[in-house]
Amino acid sequence: MSVGEPSVPGPDEAVGPIGPHDDDVRRGETETLRDGELIIVGRIPAASNTTLVCDAVLDGTEVRCVYKPVRGEVPLWDFPDGTLAGREVGSYLVSEALGWSVIPTTIHRDGPLGPGMVQRWVVTADNDEPSSAVGVTAELPAPRIELVDLCPTDTVPTGYRAILRALDPLGEPVVLVHADDPRLQRMAVLDVVLNNADRKGGHVLEGLDGGVYGVDHGICLHTHDKLRTVLWGWAGEPIPGHLLADLADLVEHLTSADHPLTTALSEHITDAEIIALAERAADLVTAESMPHPPGHRPIPWPPF
Repeated sequence: MSVGEPSVPGPDEAVGPIGPHDDDVRRGETETLRDGELIIVGRIPAASNTTLVCDAVLDGTEVRCVYKPVRGEVPLWDFPDGTLAGREVGSYLVSEALGWSVIPTTIHRDGPLGPGMVQRWVVTADNDEPSSAVGVTAELPAPRIELVDLCPTDTVPTGYRAILRALDPLGEPVVLVHADDPRLQRMAVLDVVLNNADRKGGHVLEGLDGGVYGVDHGICLHTHDKLRTVLWGWAGEPIPGHLLADLADLVEHLTSADHPLTTALSEHITDAEIIALAERAADLVTAESMPHPPGHRPIPWPPF
């Protein structure tokens, strides 16, 4: 069973995938996302909030992106109205401060429908444009299991962790699994720090550039415990030492009132939310292990 982005146009082939460590390309990409003209090319209808696919165009450079205008946000009872775009940007700032590149480049800017969040489109095997050359017959892709997927209960693949047993729409027993992958483990740690209330399988994307990215961070960074995720495979296990070192540095940054990170975050979330963010990171450093699922709603539903 495949988990991926909705079928909308892929990025221009001239742009190509962005590698997670290509700093020069990322700087140019950020400039284009921030200052380029946003041209709407499609919409993702399955999204709960207005989510538009755009091309950001600047001086002949095009970067495909997702644009979520604030005016298109659906009100939530537990998150202040009009704050979801800022929480997406805040989550990106934390990912970058850690040096983990889990979240694609994300900025807050004006657009065709007003201010909102703009995020680089992640090119995956599911949303890449197929060949359209005349006379070329495209082969069907070989079946593959995604980083987060559903499998029959007796076919959990090697290198995957079983999370939850359930019934599929036909009433057949299945098991929710995710890969035992260090790139995914890093995302799981970040979700605890961000207090991510909606880490679904469909929000985990494996880019053609080799990166594993998380998207949809609009309901993160709350002061109250909201963690709901499909990435519970490392519950109770030690956090790798290099990730703990990065978290310790993050705590130091967040507890410095004049640090550039706290200054940038204060444009998008409250002081209380910044303090809670620092406390969650500090708790992980002290515990040196991942938390266990809570007794109530530990997994978002539906999980994809």
